[in-house]
Amino acid sequence: MSTDTTVNWAAFTAAEPELAKTVEERFAAYTHHVLATVRRDGSPRTTGLEVRFLNGELWLGMMPDSLKALDLRRDPRFALQANPGEGTGMGGGDVRVGGRAVEIPAEDTRTRARYAEEVEPPEPFHLFRTELTEVVRTSVEDEKYLVVQVWKPGEPVRTLKRT
Repeated sequence: MSTDTTVNWAAFTAAEPELAKTVEERFAAYTHHVLATVRRDGSPRTTGLEVRFLNGELWLGMMPDSLKALDLRRDPRFALQANPGEGTGMGGGDVRVGGRAVEIPAEDTRTRARYAEEVEPPEPFHLFRTELTEVVRTSVEDEKYLVVQVWKPGEPVRTLKRT
């Protein structure tokens, strides 16, 4: 049964702590990842991005008036692919997070200050917190099976194995 709800990172971590730990480790392995947004004409845009897990949230910080920030203001849907690293090893698997990005307005100085204290971004900046609709991990098991784990809010992780 699929739901049309979203959850923050803390709720996902509470629901699926093992998968959340693996996903965080994959994002922590490299600094830059790939963000996909929706352009004005409906086509996809992919760009590099640094992400942070702080205070139970997955944060997306961006330069002022960057195209990806403008895309998210217009259409908050996104997909975020963790940097797979060099070669084809994909240690820990390939992970992707999808959902909606909610911009933290300049008037929310408390939230922005807490983020800036940890991250020290160049000023000014756009700040978005994420509302997750899907988390996917793809890995290889026993050098034989392709294993895909899919999580959506309100559902347990589904695991699919293929040879």
